[in-house]
Amino acid sequence: MALMDRVSDVASLERPVLIAGERGTGKELIASRLHFLSPRWEQVFVSVNCAAYTPEALDNELFGETFLDGRDDTNGRFFEASGGTLFLDAVESLPLYLQEKLMRVIEYGQVQATGELYSEDVDVRVVAATAVDLPGAVACGAFRADLLDRLAFHVITLPPLRKRRDDILPLAENFGRKAVQSLGADAFPGFTAEALEQLNAHPFPGNVRELKLLVERSTARAFLQDESLTEPIGTLDFDPFDSPYRLGNTVPQAPVSAQPPMEYKAAPSPPAPLAAPPIEPGPDGFTDRVTAFERNLIDEAMRACGDHQGRAADRLGLTYHQFRGLLRKHGLKK
Repeated sequence: MALMDRVSDVASLERPVLIAGERGTGKELIASRLHFLSPRWEQVFVSVNCAAYTPEALDNELFGETFLDGRDDTNGRFFEASGGTLFLDAVESLPLYLQEKLMRVIEYGQVQATGELYSEDVDVRVVAATAVDLPGAVACGAFRADLLDRLAFHVITLPPLRKRRDDILPLAENFGRKAVQSLGADAFPGFTAEALEQLNAHPFPGNVRELKLLVERSTARAFLQDESLTEPIGTLDFDPFDSPYRLGNTVPQAPVSAQPPMEYKAAPSPPAPLAAPPIEPGPDGFTDRVTAFERNLIDEAMRACGDHQGRAADRLGLTYHQFRGLLRKHGLKK
């Protein structure tokens, strides 16, 4: 109850929140509660699992990407969540360069898409979650201290289920009622006294998620045996792999001659793009004359604006993306 009271209090503040806890403790549920109890409750709640992407894909997923080859630009999740809340699960998975970009969003409310020169303003409340000790990650150089300072304006640490055993039976009852609804049974009959004792004694290393799956699995098995499901459930299916024919230790072993991991080396920088060849006077065809005229306008605008592409685009009455398209067309993309 004290935890939920604290979540309710923190929800009203327009500042970042960091939720720490073991796997399965319900971090996303807490993040959702923070959103729907906040002034942003009518706006969107967007959730991203940072551990599910490669660094490049995560960059595009969060911040978007600008294309200059005719494809539509993509708006990242920060734009999608503007006005609402963005939940970043497994935030420790962010590589250091994306931690820098995230810090800029939190500090200044500005997002810069991949391939874009300018930042855009967004209004997003960031709620992050982690299952690791982030101060320890800072100490070993895997997480930025300045980002942690900003994320840790409020830290909510969720206790594991084994430390709040009074919650086990009410949660199991709640999960059981929801399970029978999905199965089409009339009512949840509860558990036998022996099953309740087993629930109370189990360590639940997977926390609330493990309890939920255990109750759903056990309820489904009881329903398959008796669709009326009127008798209390007495058999709990703790281990779905339990079988007299269970496979032994068949995990593949690394070969003895396996080479040690290679030392990390930074990828070489891509070669600089070749300078565009000068335009030679062509025949007097319409297309060639229009192309030469466009090139002259671009060169004149860039010289007048000190090679600043944004100001050159304004001088020509073009959007930045239109001007970048012309640069690409004439082989002048930088």
